[in-house]
Amino acid sequence: MRARKRVIGSLEKVYTEAYEKASAADDRPRMEELEFGFQRDQVMLEVMLDLRDALSTLQEESAPDEPSLLDRARAIRDFTKLRPR
Repeated sequence: MRARKRVIGSLEKVYTEAYEKASAADDRPRMEELEFGFQRDQVMLEVMLDLRDALSTLQEESAPDEPSLLDRARAIRDFTKLRPR
């Protein structure tokens, strides 16, 4: 599992590169769009990382004979698909 710092760092790198290109081209609307997009994506990514951390904690607490959370998610996905078995 990737560390939180590494994931956020990757996001920052992508946006920084795009922002620098927009800045060099003096493209103000694009710079504002990138700034908003970065903030939005950072919040969503942090929420997803929090969920990942919470789910991994639940997995550690579950009994060894119970299916893993991933197995449960796959079972739900398979159940909800409209396809013959």
